Amino acid sequence: MSEEPGAPGAEPPASPPELSPGVRAQLLATEHWSLLASRSTTQGEVLTRISMFLTFTSASLLSVALVGQATQFSEAFRAFALTVLSIDLVVGLLTHIRVMSVGMEDLMYVLAMNRLRAAYVDMDPTIGPYLMAGFHDDEEGAKRTYYFLGARKDFSQVAGSSMVFMGFVNSALLALLLGTALLTAGLPTMLAVPVAVVVALAFFGTSLARGHRRYLEVWKNNPPISPTAR
Repeated sequence: MSEEPGAPGAEPPASPPELSPGVRAQLLATEHWSLLASRSTTQGEVLTRISMFLTFTSASLLSVALVGQATQFSEAFRAFALTVLSIDLVVGLLTHIRVMSVGMEDLMYVLAMNRLRAAYVDMDPTIGPYLMAGFHDDEEGAKRTYYFLGARKDFSQVAGSSMVFMGFVNSALLALLLGTALLTAGLPTMLAVPVAVVVALAFFGTSLARGHRRYLEVWKNNPPISPTAR
């Protein structure tokens, strides 16, 4: 009978052979290229989604204008406009959700590649000064990868992001939809317009707060293994 592992007299399990630095570097490089390809595919997909949304919205708003002229802005036109704007807003919200998800996925890929660069530096510390991208898997390392040239300008980076862009466009669509609905219900313009603007601003602020909360959760739930030296 063969002796069970851990039983008295049993031989200890053989430790796995230690890989050479060349093999380790090859394995890390393979994973690095896989992450780069996944990041590129994800970015291309979300940019296509945004382009499709903008094309769809532009075409639908043009159709609303043409139908308005043909129907002399009758009651039927208002029903048509509400329907089209509702569809535009739903498509915009779905695109916005995807854009926010891709933002988190992109940060995930950046942290994963930073961790691989940390492994490169562990194998050969002399290459550290030549890496412009970050090689620490914490917030400071991620900011270094997103912007190599000095301190990252958080406000300009966030303000110019796809997430803020989609939030603004959806806020405008929400204001148009709500304002049209209130006018159709008989509310005066002086009341309908401020209500629509306030709701749109509240939606925009909520989307920003939600994105910021998800960003903070990344650092709360993913402790780094190669933090930046303080």
